[in-house]
Amino acid sequence: MKTLTLFAGVAVIAVTSVAFADEAHENKDPSVVARQSHMQLYAHNMGVLGGMAQGKIDYDADAAQSAADNMVALIGMNQMSYWPAGTDNASIEGTKALPSLWEDFDNVMVINANFSAAADTMADVAGTDLESLQGAMQALGGACSACHREYRQRN
Repeated sequence: MKTLTLFAGVAVIAVTSVAFADEAHENKDPSVVARQSHMQLYAHNMGVLGGMAQGKIDYDADAAQSAADNMVALIGMNQMSYWPAGTDNASIEGTKALPSLWEDFDNVMVINANFSAAADTMADVAGTDLESLQGAMQALGGACSACHREYRQRN
């Protein structure tokens, strides 16, 4: 039942995000729209976990576990179609993905593996207690920022 609830939650979020993405990204490459929507889903779930870790949101074991499980589900999705060559910020407008992402794909895969491992750890502990969530948050946040630091244009 928990898996069905998780799947339903991810599906609702994904459909809603795609609807909003269609309006906001009318003239963009569909691959860019898909990856940006996927990143918004990461950001939403990271916001829940990070908000709890920082005390900005009251800790709720069920909500924490759902957000952590969503992260694992999102990371587990095959995202290769989101990243075709020629969709970096030097080639098209409307993306922050740097060309170096395609030039150093082996390192991107290492960062992704670290992100996946950190999400798995978070999913193992998020619903346990606040202290466990806080302990896992640094690795998860660090894994996210590792990719952004290297391969995303800064504002």
